[in-house]
Amino acid sequence: MSGHQCTENPPKLDPNSGSGHVEKLGGLDSYVSGSTHSKLAVVLVSHVFGYETPQLRKLADKVAEAGFYAVVPDFFHGDPYNPANEDRPLPIWIKDHPQDKGFEDSKPVVDALKNEGITTVGAAGFCWGAKVAVELAKQELVKAVVLLHPSRVTVDDIKGVKVPISVLGAEYDQVTPPELVKQFQHVLATKPEVKSFVKIFPRVRHGWTVRYDPNDPSEVKAAEEAHKDMLVWLTNHVK
Repeated sequence: MSGHQCTENPPKLDPNSGSGHVEKLGGLDSYVSGSTHSKLAVVLVSHVFGYETPQLRKLADKVAEAGFYAVVPDFFHGDPYNPANEDRPLPIWIKDHPQDKGFEDSKPVVDALKNEGITTVGAAGFCWGAKVAVELAKQELVKAVVLLHPSRVTVDDIKGVKVPISVLGAEYDQVTPPELVKQFQHVLATKPEVKSFVKIFPRVRHGWTVRYDPNDPSEVKAAEEAHKDMLVWLTNHVK
């Protein structure tokens, strides 16, 4: 993780948020929402603040309303980043929760979904979670991915993607600046066999899709536009 933007505007976590419930899936506590009869699932991989983020669960509910079985696993095992803990700043916390470990933990979740009768799985990753999602895409463990304000995703990662990918970036992003997102777009343009969609949202900051101010109409509008783009991509490619 690089840059203070990954940790600014921390959400107030709420274990009771959302209209779904928490259950064990692939060994992880997971917030799940939607019909268990759906054959299509989407795994939403959180930012560093974890799976109790109300706006992330609200988005999972929106994914469920679109017909998917939505899953938000607790990849941090009850230990999300806590900005109030001055003894454990992000560079220390991240050592206990590296993204490569998150990727390894995601595999049993995908397997568990398939064992429960899900035929097709997609993934959406937010900040920290985007690195996990891109690794799933590189190994073709999911059918399609969306990366939202990604962190630590590299050009080489994008070169290795083998499934349809959408990248949604922010104009004011110090973690993955627009220049890097444009590099992703250039790489994907050389890979016609991989369907792709890349968009840079104007006048928004890193984290805007799940850490927006609900009382700011412009922030809500930008977040909802990104949610819509994400859902369109997943609907078109996770089927």
